Amino acid sequence: MSALWGFVLNLTVSDGQSLLRGDTLYRTIGVTSTDLGIQLQAERERSVVAVTTRQLTEDLGEQRARTDKAVTAFQQAAVEADDSISDDMRTPLATLRAELGRLGSIRSGIDDGFSSRLTGLIEYNRVLDAMFRFYDHLTPVPDLSVYQQASSLQTMGNAREFIAREHALIRAALIDKRLTEPEASAFTEYVSSREFLHARGQAGLDVQLRQPYQQLFQSEPFLGFATMEARIIRTGAPPPDAQAWNTAVDQLTTRLDKLGAESAATLAERAASGANAIKVEIAVAGGVGLVAVLASIVISVRFGRRLAAELAGLRAAAVELSEQRLPALVDRLSNGEEVNVGKEAKPIKVSGSAEITDVAKAFGSVQRTAVHAAVGQAALRRGVGQVFLNLARRKQGLLHRQLSLLDAMQRRTHDPDQLEELFRLDHLTTRMRRHAESLIILSGAAPGRAWRKPVPVVDIVRAAVAEVEDYTRVTVAGMPGSAIDGGAAADLTHLIAELVENATIYSPPNSNVEVRGDRVSNGYTIEVEDRGLGLPAGEYAAYNALLVNPPEFDLADSDRLGLFVVAKLAERHGIKVLLRRSPFGGTTAIVLVPAALVTDQAELTAGGDDTAALPSRTRKKALAVVSSGTHAGLPRRVRQANLSSRLKDGPPPEPEPERTNERSPDEVRDMFSAFQRGTQRAREEANEEGEA
Repeated sequence: MSALWGFVLNLTVSDGQSLLRGDTLYRTIGVTSTDLGIQLQAERERSVVAVTTRQLTEDLGEQRARTDKAVTAFQQAAVEADDSISDDMRTPLATLRAELGRLGSIRSGIDDGFSSRLTGLIEYNRVLDAMFRFYDHLTPVPDLSVYQQASSLQTMGNAREFIAREHALIRAALIDKRLTEPEASAFTEYVSSREFLHARGQAGLDVQLRQPYQQLFQSEPFLGFATMEARIIRTGAPPPDAQAWNTAVDQLTTRLDKLGAESAATLAERAASGANAIKVEIAVAGGVGLVAVLASIVISVRFGRRLAAELAGLRAAAVELSEQRLPALVDRLSNGEEVNVGKEAKPIKVSGSAEITDVAKAFGSVQRTAVHAAVGQAALRRGVGQVFLNLARRKQGLLHRQLSLLDAMQRRTHDPDQLEELFRLDHLTTRMRRHAESLIILSGAAPGRAWRKPVPVVDIVRAAVAEVEDYTRVTVAGMPGSAIDGGAAADLTHLIAELVENATIYSPPNSNVEVRGDRVSNGYTIEVEDRGLGLPAGEYAAYNALLVNPPEFDLADSDRLGLFVVAKLAERHGIKVLLRRSPFGGTTAIVLVPAALVTDQAELTAGGDDTAALPSRTRKKALAVVSSGTHAGLPRRVRQANLSSRLKDGPPPEPEPERTNERSPDEVRDMFSAFQRGTQRAREEANEEGEA
């Protein structure tokens, strides 16, 4: 309504402004230009006579003074009406001003005798032609019919100008009783232009305005004037009776001027009537339109308030659904709770228009769909987790059976080469068991391995390294004597094994991975450092965020399965894991075990006694980590590598003579037989501890 009101008001106000502009132009430029045209016509007639008689009369000087006064008034009026002058009027106005500026040179040519009678006449005609072209743009009337009639009356006035040109030329020719050939041609041209303009003007006038002109053109003054025009054209000489010519011209121009004034008055009445109609339109468009706009504003405000209240209720219900109910429902489903879909997907209750209730129903439908989808996803995740758990348990059982078979085969085998292959197969089986435990952890269950007594940290680290394929590249530094609670030892071993394996995979094959640990004020810290290429800072931040707050495992994100396992194990026991760039260019993984899980020990025994808390198989792998070399692929113990610090304080043992020759096959067979008997005895001890 506001736009429509503004559009209509703009149209009507534009018409009103056009009327005001037209009135301003008429009172300023219109009045002064009319007087200027009359003065120029009079000066032109007297100047042509002066050229013919070669006498500059006092009457000519007075006329020039009146013309100059009219020019000054016109220039002032043009400045006053500058704001009302349209763009299409400025060009003809500038042309007229330029022609008026030539009056001085025109007068000088006449006064000095350089201009002929026809030349002077033509120069004044140019000035008047510029004025009539300006008149054509001086009728800014919004009413089209009034504009057309005004243009036709302007054409009739232009025809009146050609009668004045004929009179000026013939009056001068009557003095010397002759017309030159160019003058006769010019007279013929004036007559033709006058006839054309009269015919054109009459064709555009309506019946009321055209009838007076038709009567004039059929009257005696005009017919006599036309007869004399025809005779002058035929003979090429001025009329013999000067008095008759002057009388006919005076009578004709007087009646034309009177008729033009009467027609202009009639047209002015029509324009006034149109102006009144425009004023009424402005009043209606402004007043009634304003009332309609105000009424629409009041209605819109009331409707908008009601709609805003309804939308606020709908928004509150939607916000509660999206920010409270659905997130709480998802959390309950993630925690494994059973959810009643009919109870949780309650409809959204809002009141208001039909559109608002329809939107509320649509939100309710979306809510039910979302709840069904969330319940279905939760059931799917539980099913997938159960599948993981079942498969992992079955795989774990098969691996335990496989390990038992390997133990039996090792006890029955005395061939060194076969023992080496069995040892490698045993190592692969241990790694497979860790992967099976990873599936159990991702499914949300516990692997099941635990010990009653605290386990030394160094044994946990060695056992973790022993479960890595490329364990020979791992260097375990000396660690302070501390132990970890037996309930968390297996999970910590698994966690460190994942970090160590990740370090060996993403570092050059010829580089070492260092594992070191130390007791700190708030627990025990273990660092795993590799010499790889490292990661961008953004990836470190993303991985650390995952380790601090592990999300629900995404089946599509299997590339980071090891990190998910580490995060779940760390979350279970309150262990903090942090990844950062190593000073050597690789990555350092820092594991901070909380103080609640750490137990101080005054001294850890050396040799096999420090691994007594571990089962036989884990103990065997842990012993392999401290080897510094191999014989036929088997571990070789370093003498006194794990000797107690108090024993080391005694006299240094005598150096063992270096063996220059390899062991004989019999010696190797005896060594592996002893190794087999030792592992069997350790396994039996571990089984007794588990049963206890």
